[in-house]
Amino acid sequence: MKPQLPLLPILFVLTIHLVFGSGCGKRIVYQEQSPRAKVPVSSHPQAKKTQKTYTVLGQTYTPVQAASNYTETGIASWYGKKFHGRLTASGEVYNMYQQTAAHRLLPMQTRLKVTNLDNGRTTRVRVNDRGPFVKNRILDLSYQAAKDLEIVGPGTAHVRIEAEKTPADGFTGPFYIQVGSFTVKENALNLRNKMQGEGYLQSRIHPISLDGKTFWQVHAGIFPTTTDAEQALQRLSNKAPSSFILAD
Repeated sequence: MKPQLPLLPILFVLTIHLVFGSGCGKRIVYQEQSPRAKVPVSSHPQAKKTQKTYTVLGQTYTPVQAASNYTETGIASWYGKKFHGRLTASGEVYNMYQQTAAHRLLPMQTRLKVTNLDNGRTTRVRVNDRGPFVKNRILDLSYQAAKDLEIVGPGTAHVRIEAEKTPADGFTGPFYIQVGSFTVKENALNLRNKMQGEGYLQSRIHPISLDGKTFWQVHAGIFPTTTDAEQALQRLSNKAPSSFILAD
């Protein structure tokens, strides 16, 4: 299993407070979470922070600035239930059932085609974490991606990775904008209904579990591309300054 980065990407976000202004100018705090639960944020504001040089287990890594035409061959491993629900280096919550991966150097949100050279199977993943930090391994796959490649049983496989998209490519979604998070479901429903009333008709409520507690996230959406999502974020940030974009 890959070690967790020692507070590298999360120190910047422990003081986030989401607020949503009412029509009369009164500011209402909608963020009801514990400090740890506040941390999940978009990889977009985290991109520059996760591009800084960092050191893990005595080894220093300098992320590359662009992934265009990047290819690499080596051993891939995977990580699953032990890390499910924990924070990734990008600030997202790790979901073992999504198509994601950890890489030591590539920019967050890089899209990769991964080929299992032992059996010819392929899958596509999005980089949202750092690692693996085990010698001679180049990629840590989510459980779902490892399952697609038939790596879950053996644990590792010889793979080739090829970068397909980078954060600057404007890849397609769907994307949402998180505008609030609640411990009381009714409060989340009220904000979801408010978003729908303002024209974000496919807004939703997304429950997550952290430390045995359920949090009800409110996602405004949907937006088909990063460009659409960024434009909507600019509009919503006037009312919810700490809102952020997330990929579905």
